[in-house]
Amino acid sequence: MAIYHLEAKVVSRGTGRSAVAAAAYMSCSQILNDYDGVRHDYTRKQGLVWQQVFLPEHAPQEWQDRGVLWNAVEENEKTKDSRLAREFVVALPIELKQSEWQELLTEFIQDQFVADGMCADVCIHDTDGHNPHAHIMLTVRPLDEQGKWQYKTEKEYLCVRNGEERGFTSAEFKTAQADGWEKQYQYKVGKKKVYMSSSAAEAQGYERVSKYPKSTKYGRQNPISARWNSDEQLVLWREAWTDTVNRSLERSGMEERIDHRSHAARGLDEQPTVHEGVIAQALERKGIVSDRCELNRQIKADNALLRELKAQVNKLLQAIKNTIPALAEAIESLREKMIVFRYQVRHILSGKEHIEKNLKILQPELTRYIRIAEQIKEKSNERKTLLAEKKAAPIIQILKHRELSRRIAELTEDLEELRSEKALILQSLQYTEDTGVDVIRKDISTMEAGLKRLDQQEQKYTAELDNALKEYAELKEQAAEFDADELMSERLDIRPGKERSAASRVQSAYGDRYQPLMMYDAKRDVSQMMGEEMEARSIRERLHRKQQPKTQQQKNPKHHEQKR
Repeated sequence: MAIYHLEAKVVSRGTGRSAVAAAAYMSCSQILNDYDGVRHDYTRKQGLVWQQVFLPEHAPQEWQDRGVLWNAVEENEKTKDSRLAREFVVALPIELKQSEWQELLTEFIQDQFVADGMCADVCIHDTDGHNPHAHIMLTVRPLDEQGKWQYKTEKEYLCVRNGEERGFTSAEFKTAQADGWEKQYQYKVGKKKVYMSSSAAEAQGYERVSKYPKSTKYGRQNPISARWNSDEQLVLWREAWTDTVNRSLERSGMEERIDHRSHAARGLDEQPTVHEGVIAQALERKGIVSDRCELNRQIKADNALLRELKAQVNKLLQAIKNTIPALAEAIESLREKMIVFRYQVRHILSGKEHIEKNLKILQPELTRYIRIAEQIKEKSNERKTLLAEKKAAPIIQILKHRELSRRIAELTEDLEELRSEKALILQSLQYTEDTGVDVIRKDISTMEAGLKRLDQQEQKYTAELDNALKEYAELKEQAAEFDADELMSERLDIRPGKERSAASRVQSAYGDRYQPLMMYDAKRDVSQMMGEEMEARSIRERLHRKQQPKTQQQKNPKHHEQKR
C-alpha cells in the first residue's frame, strides 16, 4: 500500500561525496568528474525506470545534460568541504502506474523547486517491483537573471562607529563608509594584537600587523540559501509531497492516502515502525534474523491486534443488554482481549531480555576495545617520540642510547600484547578488522533505540490491561443483580472458544514466533488479575451450601415424612 517516505540528504565533499558520482549512480550512467578526473561508471546498475532534468527559466540550456550540470556545480565550488547538492529520496505509491509517477514527480518538482530557482535532476528506481522510489538531486546555489551562480555566503566586515560595531557586506560598506563606519584591522598594542579602526590606531601611533579586516566567522548567508536550508522549509516540502501524492491517488480513484505527520501528532495509539535499511534486509534474505526487522515485525503484529481487538470490544460494549448471555459474552470477550494484551507484554519482555543480553555482551567488549585502542595510540606515539630522540642523540651518549633502547623495547612488547588483545576482542565479536567496530557501535545504537521502543510498547499494553480491568469491574457491578452461579456457568460454556480465539489471533499475528507456553502463562496471569481463583472458591462454597439441604433430606427421609 502507499506509504510516506521522504529522506533528505546533503551531498558534500566534506563527507567524501561527489555530485557527479551521485548523479551517475542514480541515472545508471557514466560521467567524468572534471574536478578530480575520476570517471564514475554505473552503467551496469539495474532498475532505472525514468529520468529527467528540470531547469528554471534563467539556467543555461546545456545543463539539460546532467554531466554538464553537475560538473558546472563541482567547478564552482572551491573548498574541500563544499556542500554540492541536496538529495531527496521519496517512496512512490505502488497503486499508481509509471506514467502517473512521472506526472506526480513533475508536478512536485516544478512547483516546489524549479519555480523557486533550483535545477532538479530526478530518476525513478524500481528493481523488484516492490519498492518504487525516486532520487531527486537539487542545486544549492541560487541563479541570477544571467544564469550565473549567486553566492551562498558573502564576506561580512565588522565595522565600528562611535564605539558601536556592525556587520556590512562589500556592497553595503560603500554606503556605510560615507556614514562614518570604518573597517577594523589588527594593530600591535604592547605585546597584544588588538582590532581597531585605522583612524583610532593612527592617533595612537600603533603599527598594523595584518592586512585582513575583522569579519564574521562564516559570513552572511544568502537569504534564499538560508531559507532553503531551514528546518521550516523542510517541513513545508514534506507537507507538499503528502499533498501532491494524495491528489494523484485521488485522481486515480484510489482510497489510499499518506500522511507526513507522526503517529503522536495524528493521535494514534499505534507505534511507528523503524527504518530497516538495505543491510538489515540483506541479512534477512540470507536467513539471518535482523534486530531491526524483528522489531518491525513485532510492532506490526502488535498494531494489527490492537486495531482488531479495540474494534471488536467497542462493538460488544455498545451491544450489551441486561441479560446473562450478553453479560457473559461481554466479560469473556474482555477476558480474551486481556489474554492477547498479556501475551504481547510477555513477548515484549522477552524481546527486551534478548536485546539486554546482547548489550551486556557488546557494551563491555566495546568499552574494552576503545580503552585498548587508546593505549595503543598513546604507546605508539611515545615509541615514535623515543625513536626520534634516540636518532637525534649523539652516538657517544651510550647510557642514554641504552636507556632509550630499553624503553623502546618495553613499549614494543606492550604494543604487541595490546594488539593481540585487541585482535582477540575483534575475533570474539566476529570481526577481523577495526572497521567492524563502527558496525558494533551502530548495532548498539540500534538496540538501545529498540529497547526504548519496546519500553513504550510495554507501557502502552500495560495501560490497555489496566483499562480492561476497569471495564471488567464495571461489568461485574452490572452483573451484581443476576445469579452469580448462572452467569459463571454461562461464561464457562463459552470460555474455551474465546481462549482458542485469543490463541488463534496471536498465532496469526506472530506466525512461527508464536509460543504456546507463553500463551499458557498469559492465561494464568489474566486469571490472577481477574481474581478468578477467589471467584471459583466462592462459587464452590455457594454450591456446597445449596447442596447441604438436599443431602440432609436424603439422609433423613422419615423425618421429612413425619413433618408432612
